[in-house]
Amino acid sequence: MTQPPSPQTVTVLVVDDSKLARAVAVRLLRQLKPDWAVREAANAEEAAAIAAAEPVGVALLDFNMPGKDGLALAAELRAQNPGMPIAVISANIQDEVIARARSVDATFMPKPLTGEALAGFLSGASLRLRRGAP
Repeated sequence: MTQPPSPQTVTVLVVDDSKLARAVAVRLLRQLKPDWAVREAANAEEAAAIAAAEPVGVALLDFNMPGKDGLALAAELRAQNPGMPIAVISANIQDEVIARARSVDATFMPKPLTGEALAGFLSGASLRLRRGAP
């Protein structure tokens, strides 16, 4: 039985146009941070609506999506919440994509997403959230 999130529960927004990729990320998240809430979106528009409706603490964003890409979404989320830990996830491992992710203060993680990579990101995200600093 799932309990409702407590006020201290972190909400993670997982955005990917691939249902399978979202499922993998959500499964790993639930293994690593079972007490964190997870919200899913298939594109940037859905993600923006979720972020406008409720507090989101961490975002995992696919880079290559129809419409607005993950880096554009990362920039929007960063403007709304300067301290939010954001990861951009992509199989497109090019220096330009990695540099663009860093330019919006986002972590780049390659696909396929691994538990080890996600654990490292979430460890840093937890520390950042506890400090409450960007």
